[in-house]
Amino acid sequence: MLRSVSLVNACFLCLATLLTAHAAEIPVIQSAGSGNWSAPASWKGGKVPGGNVKVQILPGHIVTYDVDAADDLVIRSVHIAGTLRFDPAKKTRLNVGLIKVQDSDDTDEEGFDCEGHVAEPEPGKARPALLVGTPDEPIATNGRALIRLTMVDGLNKESCPAIVCCGGQMDFHGLPMNRTWVKLGATAAKGDLQITLAEPVTGWRVGDQLILTPTQNDYGDDPVTEKRVITAIDGNVIKFAEALEHKHLGEGDNRGEVGNLSRNVVVESADPAGERGHTMYHRYSKGSISYAEFRHLGKKNVLGRYALHFHLIGNTMRGSSVIGASIWDSHNRWLTIHGTNYLVVRDNVGFGSVGHGFFLEDGTEIFNVLDRNLAVGAVAGKRLPKQVLQFDQNEGAGFWWANSLNSFTRNVAAGNDLYGYRYEATASRSSKLDLPVMQPDGSEKVVDIRTLPFVRFEDNEVHSNSGLYGINLGEGVNFVGPDARHPFIVRNTKIWDVHYGFRPQVPSLLVENMTIQSHYGVYHPNFDRHVYRDLTIRSTNTEPFNRGHDDASRQHGIVTVDGLTFDNMRSGGMPLIQISDHNVTGNAVSHFRRVSTTNWKDNSRTRALVNLGGGPRPVPSTEKGVPIYLHDHYGPGRHAMVVSTRSPEYKAAPDSFRKEPPLTGDESAVKEVSNMEFPKVLDPVDDLPPATVITHVARKDGKLLVRGTCSDNGEVKQVVVNGQQAKATSANFGEWEVSLAAAKDTKLAAHAIDAAGNQEKLTHEVAVP
Repeated sequence: MLRSVSLVNACFLCLATLLTAHAAEIPVIQSAGSGNWSAPASWKGGKVPGGNVKVQILPGHIVTYDVDAADDLVIRSVHIAGTLRFDPAKKTRLNVGLIKVQDSDDTDEEGFDCEGHVAEPEPGKARPALLVGTPDEPIATNGRALIRLTMVDGLNKESCPAIVCCGGQMDFHGLPMNRTWVKLGATAAKGDLQITLAEPVTGWRVGDQLILTPTQNDYGDDPVTEKRVITAIDGNVIKFAEALEHKHLGEGDNRGEVGNLSRNVVVESADPAGERGHTMYHRYSKGSISYAEFRHLGKKNVLGRYALHFHLIGNTMRGSSVIGASIWDSHNRWLTIHGTNYLVVRDNVGFGSVGHGFFLEDGTEIFNVLDRNLAVGAVAGKRLPKQVLQFDQNEGAGFWWANSLNSFTRNVAAGNDLYGYRYEATASRSSKLDLPVMQPDGSEKVVDIRTLPFVRFEDNEVHSNSGLYGINLGEGVNFVGPDARHPFIVRNTKIWDVHYGFRPQVPSLLVENMTIQSHYGVYHPNFDRHVYRDLTIRSTNTEPFNRGHDDASRQHGIVTVDGLTFDNMRSGGMPLIQISDHNVTGNAVSHFRRVSTTNWKDNSRTRALVNLGGGPRPVPSTEKGVPIYLHDHYGPGRHAMVVSTRSPEYKAAPDSFRKEPPLTGDESAVKEVSNMEFPKVLDPVDDLPPATVITHVARKDGKLLVRGTCSDNGEVKQVVVNGQQAKATSANFGEWEVSLAAAKDTKLAAHAIDAAGNQEKLTHEVAVP
């Protein structure tokens, strides 16, 4: 056996030696100076690079790529120590096996874990750069930049083809759009050849590929996202040649989305059915992405080889953003944020991913902003080998995270596999949850990441999943969460056309203004310091407001519900509110106020507002039951106390209770009580400073125009840049700008102050040459 292992190792060593020797024989074409790629004078030896060569752009040289390469012209690798700039006014195409942006004088085709050896760039020293457009000069309307990642014999299939930035600058910027996805403005019927958008769009063009998200599950367990090509645009009306095969809702509260997949900057795999490519930013890199398309990327079942990957960046890329990108047909996630803080991810379209789509990988990521993104069609994959968090089954969530101290706002997840949104943090021998997390002052502290609430979770929506959950919040946290002064806060949420609407497993939770229209409503909850305000549950057939932990029927603490509307219910004999059997702590109790029902159509004999419900019902084993109080049910100060007829409270004094259908059912009873306060369960305090990011700086008319993003768990009072207050350009300074006097070698410093008086300690500083 030992001999066999030795032979295998020897064979691998021989193979590695052969590959190294083969790579050494590949011609290396070096730049001779600055100039166009197509110009012989730009290259040593006076010859433009041909196929299967290594290209090396030396420091100080700026080479402008101006070639629309034929299919058979494939550059083996491009090593950028100077600058490779794509001509923004031309149609260009580069077929390549590897692009590596690194301050290095070698042409090594390995070393992809370069965060281990890349040093912080020297201040003032020019960085190596790949510039496929810039923020101020994107690829123009009549231009196009296409990079086709092509497998070349001799490259490592585990790592190539690829684009990797190791401490350099990498930018991809295409033609801007005002919106990359919008809601439907009218219902599109089966057979239609056009759709109406809910708002006008700019930057969309004839020939662009669109997706229409599913809005109904009546055509099977797999909701169908339809793809079409624009043939004409007439105001808000988009036309195409192929008739729709399904209906897509576009009126009322529940409407589908239309996403544009096409951009004029494209990174793709040349052989989607073969060896796919991937892209990576490493520590100390810089650069951003706007309105670029990443398609047919991601290596299936390979750790770290994702369509778009920010890898162990820490704070070193603060200021970077991914805006308006299209990431689709990925075999390994859309966007992975790994060990990275302060990344701004806004207005992107993700479509078709194996495994989770927008993915925060290892539980240390904080202060990232995921705003107004569309996640469609993430499907279950496999657990990846040697993945950081072993509990993650990679089951296909539109959005997945283990550390909640980030902002999720205005996103929509539609037609995904098992989850729209999934917060998961399960401690085990292989996955420790006491992790080093950056503090607001920049220091690092080991904390249990389960105790960290959201910066913000607001205005999010999920619909039409093929699998289980709309939002699964914390299944597996094992009752660990933030305290009553720092709860999870979920605001303005819409969940519809899913199986299980909302599974809240965390303690200390505040939900405001949530609408659920699904098979199950609030499902399998861990009721412990939960507060719900203005909750609407609509057209839900089974267990609209579930008992604690479903069939376990265990409640650990207090839940209050102030404003609960059941609309258009057909509960099939199930009560609208289920009673929990077991009072695990002795402190469990449920308080409801302002409960109403409209259009309740269940005429069965077991119809009830409050009852035990179906399924396994374990015999109560605790000294107390879990009473449900409906405040002011009989008038001001006159409350209804409803209990299970199996509870200790009922058995101790059955004559004090009565049946009162449809308030009570066959296994519940009620009595009137008074002198009962509606409890205050949570006492939220804002002691978290805002997080500010400068995302763009431009010189214009003798001024510096500075733009950025700010996130906070409360109201932002002001953003200050170099002592001058910025102007909010979206709500709560989610986007802001300021104009400053321009000077050479300016240093910008931005921070924010919120209404609670918290001032940001870790300012964002940017040097402007």
